[in-house]
Amino acid sequence: MGRYFHTLMFFIFTANALFASVSKKEKQALIDLYHSTSGAQWTVAWDMTKPVSSWYGVGIKHNKVVSLTLFNNNLRGTLPSSLGALRHLEELNLAFNDISGDIPQNLIFLTELKILRLGKNRISGTIPEKIGNLDKLLVLELFGNTLSGEVPASMGNMKNLKWLFLSYNNLNGTLPKELGNLESLERMELAGNDLEGNIPKSFGGLSKLGYLILSENRFSGTIPMNVISIPKLQLFRVQNNRFSIPEHIGMAPTGQNLALFESEGEIVDLRSKRKGNISELRQVRTVNTIFEDAND
Repeated sequence: MGRYFHTLMFFIFTANALFASVSKKEKQALIDLYHSTSGAQWTVAWDMTKPVSSWYGVGIKHNKVVSLTLFNNNLRGTLPSSLGALRHLEELNLAFNDISGDIPQNLIFLTELKILRLGKNRISGTIPEKIGNLDKLLVLELFGNTLSGEVPASMGNMKNLKWLFLSYNNLNGTLPKELGNLESLERMELAGNDLEGNIPKSFGGLSKLGYLILSENRFSGTIPMNVISIPKLQLFRVQNNRFSIPEHIGMAPTGQNLALFESEGEIVDLRSKRKGNISELRQVRTVNTIFEDAND
């Protein structure tokens, strides 16, 4: 009897997963994405005659679309505004494709999102001003696009954010002090933009920050000592900016793994209190998120 019951429950569960339906509005949003990004040319295309639950990369729970993962799937085209209809979406991963055009403003209504990965595309325009509405986000990856404009101050509302990757775009202006409110942040990577001004002193309150990557911008001024002293900071890259490096930086009460990269190619390694060039301090850790994969 027990064996029969478990077998029956397995078939019921499988049938529910296979034939799960979604609302017409959600299905239409997926169809719009398919057509606007040359779906027939995707590496793994959808069979539009089959149930949505069978479509590659679409995750459904309780008849709601909760994840859309089409990482490195040859999407070419623009993102439709109807993506904003996927109100139950928790993960959107369209990284490493050939998506162009702007980030739809309607994405700010996806307030259940925890992971938003749009890195390594050709997305242009600005980051939506009210992107801070996505206050459940854990990961925000927009690196490797052609985004311009300023970093929105509303990002400071993302109190759960752990990873912020905006490197290698065309972002400009100064960093908003509100980013210092990201109390859960572990990695902030802003390299390869056109950002300027000082590092906000509010960054000193990012107590969980382990990686701060600001290289290849136009930052200036003196690096705040309270930022250098963040207890969990392991890697701080600032080369190719216009910073004034404090002479007493080697005395900062930092964590054991912090290395400071300086614009003339010199490194201050605070683990050993030594200065040198890159070739001399070979064991200093480096980080590169340009090729983050879907599982990281």
